[in-house]
Amino acid sequence: MRAMDVMTTDVITVDPDMTVQGLAALLAERGISGAPVVDAKGAVVGIISEGDLLHRAEIGTAHRHRERRRSWWLDHFASEHAREYVKSHGRAVKDIMTRDVVTVTEETDLGDVAALLEAKRVKRVPVMRGGQLVGIISRANIVRAVGATRGAVPRDGESDDRSIRARLLGELGHEDWAKVWPEDVIVRDGVVHFWLSDNEPPEKREALRVAAEAIAGVRGVEEHLLPAAVYPAF
Repeated sequence: MRAMDVMTTDVITVDPDMTVQGLAALLAERGISGAPVVDAKGAVVGIISEGDLLHRAEIGTAHRHRERRRSWWLDHFASEHAREYVKSHGRAVKDIMTRDVVTVTEETDLGDVAALLEAKRVKRVPVMRGGQLVGIISRANIVRAVGATRGAVPRDGESDDRSIRARLLGELGHEDWAKVWPEDVIVRDGVVHFWLSDNEPPEKREALRVAAEAIAGVRGVEEHLLPAAVYPAF
């Protein structure tokens, strides 16, 4: 499998000039833990995550360095402390984002993506095509791909699975009832896997099954139900 087979295509991005408070509100409202930072020209200039908001002066979680520098060998800590200060006091996304962004392409093998996430200790990487952002792939996307394998070894039918998925997404894209994100549909060995909220109406679930079974080459359809998001009342 490749990045294109499991990536999220409806990517939420943020502007480098967005305020830190606006960013926090966006992450909370959309239920996401991070996002690429994109400038006015569409270039990815950074990436932001919940981890960048952990140590903030506004809520009293900023790093505290009470010791005084007494000798020259402590000087090398100064730069690190300065970076921490910017993280905890910066007003805009551009102040706190990670600028050294690791990316992949649509054609990157999923095994290489997994290795990259592990080696760089990151939870997500932007997916690029010709210098433009076309998706994002996270650890959660890879976990879903594992869930669709049934423990079977890879076979030489990935192109068939990809074709089935493309035709199915194309069909669903014409139907106003079929509100399904592309990352919620994975095809493996001819079996279509849908990841759906457990509060989806049965009529929609039945229609998805019918649409999938109508695609040539589909050998089966499986549902994976997820708990519906619960939002706190204010």
